[in-house]
Amino acid sequence: MLTMPVQIFKGSLLPLLCLGAQAAEPIGFNRDVRPILSDKCFACHGMDEETREGKLRLDTPEGAFRKKRRGKAAIVPGKSEESGAWMRIISNDEEEVMPPPESHKSLNDEEKAIIKRWIDEGATYQKHWAFEAPVKAEVPAGEGSEIDRFVEAALKKDGWGFSPEADQTTLIRRVSFALTGLPPTIQEVDEFLTDKVDGAYGRMVDRYLTSPRYGEEMARYWLDAARYGDTHGMHLDNERQMWAYRDWVIEAFNENLPYDQFTIDQLAGDLLPKPEQSQMVATGFNRCNVTTGEGGSIAEEFVFRYAVDRASTTAQVWLGLTAQCAVCHDHKFDPISQKDFYSLYAFFHSNADPAMDGNKLLTAPVIKVKPKGYDAKMAELDQRATEIKIKMKEVAGWSSYQDPAEEVGRLPVVDSEAIWFDDGFPKGATVGSSGHPVTFVTDPVFSGEKSLKRGGKEMAQDYYQAGAAALTVPPAANFFLHVYLDPKDTPEEVMIQFLTSEWSHRALWGADVIEFGKKGTTERFLAGPLPETGKWVKLEVPAEKMGLKAGMQVVGFAFTVHGGTAYFDQFGVTGREDPASDPKASFLAWRKSQKGKPSPGIPAPLNEWLKEGSGTDRKPEELVRLKDYYLENVCMTLGKEIASRRAALSKIEEERKGYDGAAPSTFVFRDLAKPRQSYVMTRGEYDQPGEKVDPMTPAVLPPLKKAGERANRLDLAKWLVSPENPLTARVAVNRFWQQIFGMGLVKTSNDFGTQGDLPSHPELLDFLALRFQEKKWDVKGVIKELVMTKTFRQESAAASPRWDADPENRRLARGPRFRLDAEQLRDQALFVSGLMDLKMGGRGSMPYQPPNIWEPLAFGGSNTRFYKQGKAGDLYRRSVYTFFKRTAPHPMFANFDAPAREQFCLKRERTNTPLQALQLMNDVQHFEAARGLAQRSMKERTTLKERIDFLFRSVLARPPGEEELKIVKSLFDRQLAKYQAEPEEAKKAINFGESMPAVDLNPVELAAWSLVANLVLNLDEAIVRN
Repeated sequence: MLTMPVQIFKGSLLPLLCLGAQAAEPIGFNRDVRPILSDKCFACHGMDEETREGKLRLDTPEGAFRKKRRGKAAIVPGKSEESGAWMRIISNDEEEVMPPPESHKSLNDEEKAIIKRWIDEGATYQKHWAFEAPVKAEVPAGEGSEIDRFVEAALKKDGWGFSPEADQTTLIRRVSFALTGLPPTIQEVDEFLTDKVDGAYGRMVDRYLTSPRYGEEMARYWLDAARYGDTHGMHLDNERQMWAYRDWVIEAFNENLPYDQFTIDQLAGDLLPKPEQSQMVATGFNRCNVTTGEGGSIAEEFVFRYAVDRASTTAQVWLGLTAQCAVCHDHKFDPISQKDFYSLYAFFHSNADPAMDGNKLLTAPVIKVKPKGYDAKMAELDQRATEIKIKMKEVAGWSSYQDPAEEVGRLPVVDSEAIWFDDGFPKGATVGSSGHPVTFVTDPVFSGEKSLKRGGKEMAQDYYQAGAAALTVPPAANFFLHVYLDPKDTPEEVMIQFLTSEWSHRALWGADVIEFGKKGTTERFLAGPLPETGKWVKLEVPAEKMGLKAGMQVVGFAFTVHGGTAYFDQFGVTGREDPASDPKASFLAWRKSQKGKPSPGIPAPLNEWLKEGSGTDRKPEELVRLKDYYLENVCMTLGKEIASRRAALSKIEEERKGYDGAAPSTFVFRDLAKPRQSYVMTRGEYDQPGEKVDPMTPAVLPPLKKAGERANRLDLAKWLVSPENPLTARVAVNRFWQQIFGMGLVKTSNDFGTQGDLPSHPELLDFLALRFQEKKWDVKGVIKELVMTKTFRQESAAASPRWDADPENRRLARGPRFRLDAEQLRDQALFVSGLMDLKMGGRGSMPYQPPNIWEPLAFGGSNTRFYKQGKAGDLYRRSVYTFFKRTAPHPMFANFDAPAREQFCLKRERTNTPLQALQLMNDVQHFEAARGLAQRSMKERTTLKERIDFLFRSVLARPPGEEELKIVKSLFDRQLAKYQAEPEEAKKAINFGESMPAVDLNPVELAAWSLVANLVLNLDEAIVRN
């Protein structure tokens, strides 16, 4: 009998059907014909009217069957010999044959036979399978789970069956990586192997599902889809703060948030009635797109681009459709018109975020992410402050205050002293530093409770230049500063700097090596030699020597050192003041001094009242508020008791600022109050509006139900997860299947349209999609169901015929086997080394990476121009927390096929290159991890055999075989001999990275074991999930 394979899976090598079989089974349009027409015909004879040739459509029966005025219809059902399309397919005339030679496409004999038979059988069209509602097929008879019965029934048709179950150590490692992205510990393996009670495998699965590591692993895939990054992605590619969204995704998976709510929160959390903070954070999904702040950019263009990105991402992530192909014209292959696309785009076109991101850390709209207990803590701080303010008013000096400007007779000019710095910078100051972060210490201290520590190998400083109220230079001003120089790390120079309209007033003591200002001028006045070390010394300098004149406003100052460590405390100024004109003594003088000036740090509306000046009439109650603020915060003549309470208030304010500052802010999505009008944009040009459109979903799919006159994103989100939607559940379970098995039931998980692959097991896909909805979108439930199957538990090894006939394992006749992802490879090394820091959440970490990765790509003004490697635990956190710079992702991730996240990614490629091997063997992170693993083996085991066993079981979950043991022992002996002959080389080998090798271990032995550990970490079995 003549057999001919039929192409069911585009690009597949599987001869799954033959003509003999087809004799009993009619040709199916979706299964057999659509893939051929989509690949060879639809580009010229499909949905897109603008590029359609000869006004002929072959994607619809109406177009294909339409009889021309002259000649035949392209398709005449039941009569191939009368069908114009068929006659041109078999024509030998280059002018007539279809597809034409210039298309570089042709039909082979097998495809021609399918087309002819389909026409002769009646040319029945079907709606594309993915646009039809899922059908719950009858579960095949047999044993095992429903999933296994569907898979096994398909295998039996080909005369195949399941492969044997993998051994237990392989299974626990497979499950552990699938659910947590980490290998199992030896303790976890032993617990599983010794559990002989029925259900041991299920209990092991449950332990991993309840681990916090589960959410981190699940989030990794979603963050690819969401195109999450820690930078804006364009031009300066500056840092943006939205890691709270990443942490929300992790928590959502750990808490098993139902997928329908997971969808609604991200697409429309802000539109829910009284949205919770977490639901607002979730809307960061649609703020993850790349943005720009580049000068010269056209705002309207980027408003357009952002909406295109958000519509395209939503369509592909939830619907599996390449809707972005309809930006410029009707989709060439799928029934998605330009109008359909721009109707979807209209849901996102009224975004409230600006076109230009300003290159800022936070671009509105943003919210502060309050930790649990935040409101109670802030209320407690407010209550403490209120109690102090009440007590301040009870002090005699407060009630008896008399404004000197209003007193009868002229008060004498008096000597004054004002402290500008003691236990902290002025209230409201935005403090910065160069060198190590701003550091206050409790020893040594001259005044108050702490001093400021500043040190560095070269120039280093602490400063502020914004945020605080201006400080006024008094007449006959003389500045003083208390300094303590570290005798063990004595600086060459200390300096004080002042900012008025610019940084041009300085005094220095010491070597005069800091290159600020012009030597010998008020910009760089040498006030004296370096003070004595090891004791507090009061330094003084007249204001005039630095060009500071009476009445000048100081809006910032800096403490600067060079080449050593100094401590700074109690900095201030003395002068001779006329109380009537001194803002620190006279309420009236203070009001006059603030006229027409901004008043940073002073709350509204007081700042506006001050700006209007004392000449403006104020209501009595307004004057009381102003005076209370003045006495509470400004006046310096009320005595020590007020000063003491003011210091207590300052501490509370500092505590409040610190607590509040520790709570991050994050990007959220909101709409404008008045929606923008959307249009079909001609040829996809941002400035070529055509037909008006309102928010709506593609016409080929079930209709949207609107809650109001105009559809909004909440309507869209609910439509996506409605029972009528044929795609969302299919797309979701297919991606979960892809995570667990390495490839989806639909291989093209990013494309469920006509150009995508057909499902390998269509009935199973529909069964899972419907079950997912019936089980209330339970993500953990479906993940557990997949890993519990016999299909998943098969051994991945198989006889050659199975590999030859099914190299991609589409039939699922063996267990999944594929290379670990970039993050899993790095995390495995860190985890088994004992170095991993399992801290969850927070700003992205900065692990090791080679030098000069960020720098060549960065613009001069970028705050991510220079890579600042982390310290201590920051180097060893899980890879999901690595700071993600879009224009230069971590090279380890890029090397192992992680996306740049400049757009969504639903399926990573897997390559195999020499550079990958070089990285795993030589990269500092991996070699340091190998030393950490070797160190653990030496500390936790005694004999050579026990240590080799420890290495294998830590990485592979299994002990070594006899032959492996011999090979590894031989390697160890060779390396040990080498390092015994060259002990200095051994010391070099164990000192890679920031972590220190154990001092109680022999460095020669540790070096040899490090090489052995490196070998085990680089075994093929170690870098794949078997």
